[in-house]
Amino acid sequence: MSKTLVFGHQNPDTDAIGAAIAFAHLQNALGKDVEAVALGTPNEETQFALSTFGLEAPRVITSVKPEADSVMLVDHNEFQQSAVDIADVAILSVVDHHRIANFETANPLYYRAEPVGCTSTIVLKLYKEANVSVPKEIAGIMLSAIVSDTLLFKSPTCTPEDVVAAKELAEIAAVDVESYGLDMLKAGTNLSTKSVDTLLELDAKSFPMGDKKVRIAQVNTVDIAEVLERQAEFEQVMATENGRNGYDLFLLVITNILDSDSELLVVGEPKANVEEAFGVTLNNNRAFLPGVVSRKKQIVPQLTETF
Repeated sequence: MSKTLVFGHQNPDTDAIGAAIAFAHLQNALGKDVEAVALGTPNEETQFALSTFGLEAPRVITSVKPEADSVMLVDHNEFQQSAVDIADVAILSVVDHHRIANFETANPLYYRAEPVGCTSTIVLKLYKEANVSVPKEIAGIMLSAIVSDTLLFKSPTCTPEDVVAAKELAEIAAVDVESYGLDMLKAGTNLSTKSVDTLLELDAKSFPMGDKKVRIAQVNTVDIAEVLERQAEFEQVMATENGRNGYDLFLLVITNILDSDSELLVVGEPKANVEEAFGVTLNNNRAFLPGVVSRKKQIVPQLTETF
């Protein structure tokens, strides 16, 4: 089992998939035997990007130990967001742009973390540092990751480095950033055909906060009201998931990608922490969060602080 697997977090978004593909390609170019895999099926937005640039989706795995002794992580580090048996294998490297938490290794490793809007922005730097050229299709999926994570540069997580990287990658990929980016984001907002269970798992992460376990899911849309037509069904499934998985709180962040605002739906306790975190009063388990689009920067830190 000499091959090393590289993958992003569970319920992968475009950066988790794109960064894995790009980082694996770089490692293979440097002479290592690496395969990009995924901890879930790509969503419609990601599949749009893969299809546009002629890339196949990485195969989906549920555990790593049966086929690899070593792994490389991208776009995450927290063990509860990784493979179920991540503690049983050697982690050789991490490339990430999130907080560092619940992470421990027995041996030294390569760790690259930067406070930018997207992991793929960091991966582009690694290509340059290694003097490896970026193929057109790899540039395309990395560009797609940056557009996704920064909501076409509207997210507060976006940095000047992300913008510069996106423009450079767009030139290699031979696409217009604005027109392609909007088409890609819209491809991920077709929610009417998806079940509530699916929507709650599309982009969801669990976070330990104090002595509580908090689940935060996010969906992108162009019509928040349409999503909330199924509020009762959302609440029922969220309550079931709380009981089944031991979540104390389940938050659904419904983000309008055109207006850059979000509606928050909350099931569980303590709701007072949610109200304190965002300076709101929940009405019918909901609150409007103007200008909030980023779970990483505008949801998790504020909520964590209240615990």
